[in-house]
Amino acid sequence: MPEGQKPEIRLMRDEHAGRTVRSFEDLEVFRKAYRLALELHEASLRFPRHEQRELAQQMRRASKSVCANIAEGFAKQRLSPAEFRRFLSIGIGSADEMRVWIRFAHDLGYVDEAVWRRWRDGYEEIARMLQGLRRAWADPRSI
Repeated sequence: MPEGQKPEIRLMRDEHAGRTVRSFEDLEVFRKAYRLALELHEASLRFPRHEQRELAQQMRRASKSVCANIAEGFAKQRLSPAEFRRFLSIGIGSADEMRVWIRFAHDLGYVDEAVWRRWRDGYEEIARMLQGLRRAWADPRSI
């Protein structure tokens, strides 16, 4: 590869944003997951002290994992589309894991019904978006 030239990136269309994706930050699913992780992070800091090393910390890690797996998978797609799909699958798992943790937060009284529903719906949407991206990436004609 000539000096200064970047490896070829498989460009795709973000079906939700309707534009070409050159970075993980261009993906609408990443932006949604990131915003939700920030909101959740801030809210979890207000959980009782005894939950800071348990539930709150687990929620912060899992919510950030969704974002990190999108980013890491996107970087690896240059070398292996299969790796990208694998990281998207891990992100889907983390999004579903978040639905468990936020249910605990609600049932223990740390977040109200409206917050729980917004977070639950957000992670359901993120999981669906990741599933769609994974399916699209498996079929190069759809990108």
